[in-house]
Amino acid sequence: MPEAILPASLVEEEKLVSGNPSFHDITHLVSEVTERKTPMAWYIVLALSLGILAAFGGTVMYLVWAGIGIWGLQQPVGWAWDITNFVFWVGIGHAGTLISAILFLFRQKWRTSINRFAEAMTLFAVACALLFPGIHVGRIWMTYYLAPLPNAMGMWPNFRSPLLWDVFAVGTYGTVSLLFWYVGLIPDLATLRDRAKTKTRAMLYGLFSLGWRGSMRHWINYERAYLILAGISTPLVLSVHTIVSFDFATSVIPGWHTTIFPPYFVAGAIFSGFAMVVTLMVLARQLFGLKDLVTIGHLEKMNKIILLTGTLVGYAYAMEFFIAWYSGGEYERFAFINRAFGPYAWAYWTMITCNVISPQFFWFKRFRRSIPVMFVLSIVVNIGMWFERFVIIVTSLHRDFLPSSWGYFMPSKWDLLTFIGSFGLFFTLFLLFIRFLPMIAIAEVKSVTPQADPHFGHRNEGDLVAEAH
Repeated sequence: MPEAILPASLVEEEKLVSGNPSFHDITHLVSEVTERKTPMAWYIVLALSLGILAAFGGTVMYLVWAGIGIWGLQQPVGWAWDITNFVFWVGIGHAGTLISAILFLFRQKWRTSINRFAEAMTLFAVACALLFPGIHVGRIWMTYYLAPLPNAMGMWPNFRSPLLWDVFAVGTYGTVSLLFWYVGLIPDLATLRDRAKTKTRAMLYGLFSLGWRGSMRHWINYERAYLILAGISTPLVLSVHTIVSFDFATSVIPGWHTTIFPPYFVAGAIFSGFAMVVTLMVLARQLFGLKDLVTIGHLEKMNKIILLTGTLVGYAYAMEFFIAWYSGGEYERFAFINRAFGPYAWAYWTMITCNVISPQFFWFKRFRRSIPVMFVLSIVVNIGMWFERFVIIVTSLHRDFLPSSWGYFMPSKWDLLTFIGSFGLFFTLFLLFIRFLPMIAIAEVKSVTPQADPHFGHRNEGDLVAEAH
């Protein structure tokens, strides 16, 4: 149908999917990734990821055997890479549920091509994040004490501890995100079941599609459940990193005890989460030929959000300095001067360069729509966000109230192996996801194509009247 006679709303929707593919084309394009012969490159990358994951497993086993003394922790830096990595991974997990839940409630249709991908990334990032509170407690065989389980000793968790708040916040977020992701998958799992050419695939996809037949009743129940889960997920997106920020904000350490942390942490989490989605989506889009479904327009919108949240993060950095000066607190002022010009100034200015300066390139449209530029900048942003957590934690601890106890933290090789190893878990789960599950929501993408409109192919009365004049 010529674009000139389409209503304005349909013209806008048509741009969300380029190339004018039919419903069958969309189904085939997404499903084919899971059905065709496994490429050798996938095996190579999976083997590399499994190798890194094995190194992580060995590191954790040695940690359990030897204790957390193998890390570079010392007085006064009792927290360093473990909590840095935990906050980093929780932040990465923010974009998925934000794209899916909040943009769904605001009826932003551009989310449809990227929401499944981002939701999966959320789950894998949360899995990586949950590892660190578990192993940093030292005696990891006692971590079940963090759960409020009845026991013969009558011992209960310390509900006033921010670390326990993390357990509930991240655990709840991960559980709801998993349910949200799985419910969204059901219609597409049924599509893979119906296309299956082997009994094993038909049985497995049939088992997890829960008997989906695509009837009107199924769709009504599905959309109702999806809406309810979106409503539950939305406040969780804002609450989970707010609670993580309370680990610091409720303490008395200069540089941590600040009320700006909850919104600052949430903006930073969205910032890093979107950057990771762009990094992975650019690669998947190129490798699997998904350029018609994930258009430059989708990536440009994500880059605009990176620019917005990066600017918010830069504003938060400036406000921290203002509040430290305006508070009149001697220790607070020193903490921030030391942060910018002390022994860890190299980390602070790396953070500023990556998080505040680099996103400003996205003010220019040609950079927002350039694949090489957005790929590089998304990686730079994630490096900067890791440094942000490192700066907050280590620079506030290494010089506390007493100069006699000052120190300088240096990571050990076990710190490095633990952090790098967590990427092995993330990428292993990610590779399994893109190989065996539809990475794009087939049913939702179809709903934003012009063919989904019941009047597609027919001129409406308004157009005929307009043509008559």
